[in-house]
Amino acid sequence: MPDWSYQTLFRPLLFKLPARLSRGLTLRAIGTLSKLPGGSFVVRTFGHMEPSPMLERELAGIAIDTPIGLSGGVDPEGIAHLAFAQFGIGFIEHGPVTYERIHSVEPIVKDDQKEWIQYPNYYENIGVDNIARLIASSKHRLPQFVRISPMPSARPEQAVLELRSMIEQLSEAGANGFYLDMLYGNRSVEEAVAIGIGLADNLQTRTSPSLPLFLYTPHDYPNEALLTLIQSFSKEVWSGIVIGEAAFNNAEENSSYRVSKEGKADSLSKMELLRRNGSLNWHIKAGAGVHEPQDALDLLREGADAIMLHSGLVFAGPGLPKRINEAIIYEQVKEWPAVVTPSFWKHWGWMCLLGLGMMIGGLLSWIIAATTVLLPYDLSFIGLNLEDLHHINHNLLHFMSHDRITLAGTMITIGILYFQLAWHGLREGLHWTRTALLTSGIVGFASFFLFVGYGYFDPLHAVAAALLLPMFLLAMRRNPDRPYRLPVNVRNDRLWRQAMWGQLCFVVLGFALSIGGVTISAVGITEVFVQTDLAYLDTTSAQLNETNEKLIPLIAHDRAGFGGALLCAALAILIMALWGIQQGSRWLWWTFLLGGAPGFYAGLSVHLSIGYIDFWHLSPALFALMLYILGLILLYPYLMASPEESSAK
Repeated sequence: MPDWSYQTLFRPLLFKLPARLSRGLTLRAIGTLSKLPGGSFVVRTFGHMEPSPMLERELAGIAIDTPIGLSGGVDPEGIAHLAFAQFGIGFIEHGPVTYERIHSVEPIVKDDQKEWIQYPNYYENIGVDNIARLIASSKHRLPQFVRISPMPSARPEQAVLELRSMIEQLSEAGANGFYLDMLYGNRSVEEAVAIGIGLADNLQTRTSPSLPLFLYTPHDYPNEALLTLIQSFSKEVWSGIVIGEAAFNNAEENSSYRVSKEGKADSLSKMELLRRNGSLNWHIKAGAGVHEPQDALDLLREGADAIMLHSGLVFAGPGLPKRINEAIIYEQVKEWPAVVTPSFWKHWGWMCLLGLGMMIGGLLSWIIAATTVLLPYDLSFIGLNLEDLHHINHNLLHFMSHDRITLAGTMITIGILYFQLAWHGLREGLHWTRTALLTSGIVGFASFFLFVGYGYFDPLHAVAAALLLPMFLLAMRRNPDRPYRLPVNVRNDRLWRQAMWGQLCFVVLGFALSIGGVTISAVGITEVFVQTDLAYLDTTSAQLNETNEKLIPLIAHDRAGFGGALLCAALAILIMALWGIQQGSRWLWWTFLLGGAPGFYAGLSVHLSIGYIDFWHLSPALFALMLYILGLILLYPYLMASPEESSAK
């Protein structure tokens, strides 16, 4: 459920349902998908959210892939943790967890405009026994921290016993650390001090190594009370402080609580207080108010070592961790010295030459298809001349011209895409552009062998493939990935939301063209014609075969070749749409525009020129053209304006 589908399709639908129901449906859907064979591959392919090694760090002695964590309130039963682990996060929180299960069926309330969520019971959880089993059986490798809390009515002595027991049980299950959550509700400062000191003394008697222990505080917990607490404790006991997402002032007798973007200001204030009065060795995690990448950057700049996501995931979408990771990386690399551009002949230049070769080949093919249509070796294969073909069927040459012109336009499209991806992406070491070129290129060259299915070997096609393949192999040589060096989007503004619709259009277009390419190739090596083709020719396959048994293999060669080329272009477009949309990437918008234009013009203009204008036959192309135009319009403001220009307005 990437942002381009969440913001446009799923969020509007899910937000019409009761919040508890929509949460359950979402978690079960992505949780089930991640557990299916190939489900993790689908999640990774759609999201492309694996964190960069540049984000790796250590937190209280625990290695994490990225400083972005998942709050326990997002998925309290761990239904979709395996899926969330692939969203670009570095650790997972469970909690609050109490000694016994606390159940609630009261409705969860949210405000879409103000972006807050109100939960009916702060302590609602599945209990320590179930959490221990969940941790022990987890299929992901992310560190798991547990936010442990005494039962709401527990006195300090009982609370210490409960907390000690939970720590022992959860440590054996594989927990990596704990947050002591005892400040929510009506518990007094004196009781909290007694619990904290009692637990610290109790844990000193443990023979097994102690795990990191953090103090968990609501983001608007009174500063005076918090100072009293941290001054009462031995600072060596704690690994740090977690500033939680729940609002303390909303605590009521029914223990309801609210999470919202308003918590960021309190978190910033708390961090300043803790940095002045806490230990220099403490790690601070902030879990309130992160609804867009800029929120995360603000917290990290002010001293947070890690952040946790809750309501921001619900309102911004599952792509939020990836966007934050990209923003963190940009903050690191923007001061780096300029990178020396690799030699043209190292790798990227060969792909530029391949792209130019495809464009030149496409133009020449277009000229031939619009004039003589067939080459001498084509005529030699069927043993006929152009006049013979005209006498067999007056529309036959037009039909073959239409196949070859659409193929020529697609070749030019591929050439433009490859050149642009090489110049703007491969040259800069962008991983996703290499993946797009590699995937598309393998399919393109493999499609040459479709001749086995239709029985016609095209010597010119073979020569072209033989010339271009070495360029492809040289372009795919080792090319170390480098981080994206330009500013990235950090706001959930109007441009970003509009761009999600544009991205959706191009993703659907990429999938639609891929399906079309596979279908055309399959038809080309089997049936060869669809019903509208035969209606245009006013004949049947049997009649054509009776006239000349080599005619259909020649036509099949054109059809299968076009299908393979279309699939080759479609995969490049799809990966560009899935992984390449970055605010300010003007080159990408021009690539979509210039790359798509030859293909659409060739396909539609040739149908008009030969009079093959059956609506049902053209409807897929018209649908694709609509997606193409809408996508360009919707993406234009986002791709043409850099994040800095957008924020300045």
